[in-house]
Amino acid sequence: MPPIPKISSQSTLPATALITGGASGIGLAIAHKCRAKGMRVGIVDRNTKLLARAKDDLASGAPEDVLTFDVDVTNTEDWEKLKGDVERAWGQLGFLFLNAGIGGKGDWGDREYFQRILNTNLFGVVNGLNTFVPFLKAQSGYRSSIVITGSKQGITNPPGNPAYNASKAAVKSLAEHLSYDLKDTDIGVHLLVPGWTFTGLSGNVPGSEEKKPDGAWSPEQVADYCFQKMNDGKFYIICPDNDVTPELDKKRMMWTAGDAVYERQPLTRWRKEYAEESKKWMEENSF
Repeated sequence: MPPIPKISSQSTLPATALITGGASGIGLAIAHKCRAKGMRVGIVDRNTKLLARAKDDLASGAPEDVLTFDVDVTNTEDWEKLKGDVERAWGQLGFLFLNAGIGGKGDWGDREYFQRILNTNLFGVVNGLNTFVPFLKAQSGYRSSIVITGSKQGITNPPGNPAYNASKAAVKSLAEHLSYDLKDTDIGVHLLVPGWTFTGLSGNVPGSEEKKPDGAWSPEQVADYCFQKMNDGKFYIICPDNDVTPELDKKRMMWTAGDAVYERQPLTRWRKEYAEESKKWMEENSF
């Protein structure tokens, strides 16, 4: 599914994009790519200061082509209001990018940690899909795309952050189901899995002078890679970075899947008793 929706010959409407978590990081980089392709863009975020800055950055003399929305993605009433605003402003939607997410760590017994991360990272996506998938399906003569941001931590499940990993594992499962359920429609579905990326979670907020670590990709690199893979028709968009190659990513995912297949203990990649076996397997296998 191409990243830029194809409008029917009867329509004169410009292509439109709605991006959650769009005021910084990967979301903002995707918004810039959409604007460069002539799309109208709606930016959804909770940070009103960054929303105002994003509108100024993206408008380029056409403020009517950039809308901003202060939305709590955990709140279903906010989503219903957002749908109404989008419908009144544009009448249709071509590209839905569900990207809003938060980090943070906690431990067992920390209810607030689990609820906060799952409410945003998981139910923020669930709410967006339940609000806009029927809207997209009801469009006539208009091809659209949905991209959902996952994480490698939702695939390889490294120890240390159970709520975040679980939220992203659930998002992966939702995206896979959605892709299957919409396979006979004009809606393409893609799962974006960034590698190490210099985003707001690591200090890269608009206006910051923080320097990108050498091993990380920039949000712009992730956005370019995302659109490239969308154009190639790929569902899984698993980004490398400057430290981790696509082949190493594949090895790590295959080893993780082997825990269940070979009835090993979970998370063997990080268990001392499996260190030599894991290292040897990684050295001897290629993809």
